[in-house]
Amino acid sequence: MSGKQQWLAEAYRVLDEEAAAIQYLRTRLDGSELECAVKLLLECTGRVVVTGMGKSGAVGRKFASTLSSTGTPSLFLHPADGVHGDLGVIAPNDVIAAFSYSGETEELLAILPAFTRLGVPIIAFTGRAGSTLARAARATLNVSVEKEACILSLAPTTSTTVMLALSDAVAVAVMSARSFTPEAFAELHPAGALGRRLLLRVEDVMRTGDATAVVTEAASLRDALFAITSAHAGAAVVVDRGGRAIGLVTDGDVRRHLLEDLSYWDRPITETMNKKFGKVPADIPAYETLKLLESFHPDPGTRVGEAPVVDAEGRPIGMLMLKDLVKAGIV
Repeated sequence: MSGKQQWLAEAYRVLDEEAAAIQYLRTRLDGSELECAVKLLLECTGRVVVTGMGKSGAVGRKFASTLSSTGTPSLFLHPADGVHGDLGVIAPNDVIAAFSYSGETEELLAILPAFTRLGVPIIAFTGRAGSTLARAARATLNVSVEKEACILSLAPTTSTTVMLALSDAVAVAVMSARSFTPEAFAELHPAGALGRRLLLRVEDVMRTGDATAVVTEAASLRDALFAITSAHAGAAVVVDRGGRAIGLVTDGDVRRHLLEDLSYWDRPITETMNKKFGKVPADIPAYETLKLLESFHPDPGTRVGEAPVVDAEGRPIGMLMLKDLVKAGIV
């Protein structure tokens, strides 16, 4: 076996062993301890303070971040900072989530008495059910593994994978119990892709004012093209005397009609406008318009590039552009 083949074989072995360890965890997990841990987190009226050293601490940081982003206020307390004054962040109505595979991590044990004095319940993620940490915990989640996937069976690999998987399971169980919605998630992630998709509404991304092209039914194709050019738009909305949208002319329509017959240049816009155009309401989430833009196009799977945004009376108040949705990260 070549060196490259050996490396690949080792990589696949690690994946297989870690996947098997997670499956084994599922079969031996103590449901009552898991239920206790979830209840402690749900009933917490303060914050979840997560702590741990080294690789276990890295998993703990991720757990704290996941909780905070899914509706459970949480923070990470480094044990070394804890013994130097940062224990002040802990309040009696908090819950501690401590990560230590051995359950005997020196820095963690140094702050354990403070948790006890404050009377805060502890959830232990540990590989030793009889460890000092486990004995001090209200709920103990056993993440023990038979061996590490490391070729020396020394570096935390399988154990941290199992610890991460179980902490994710706990976080998602809590999230489910809270009936945490996509909208609530988006509120906590306003700069993320999901946040943009769920928080932005049509009125937030549509073009308005001078950036929209609107012409009356008395206008000519020439007038429509000038309006489109002036607004740096892709289409012009045609309105009737009451200001209601009755047609749409795109710059592509203008080119096609002029190539067909130059006399269209000065003929009424009502002869060339598209009367069966799609309209978009302003108060719906922007991501919902993607299906609308597709439904407006005659070819399945293709979206129109623009559509007028109208009010309840059908009057245009803006123009929605597909390229603006792309720029906003909606597509």
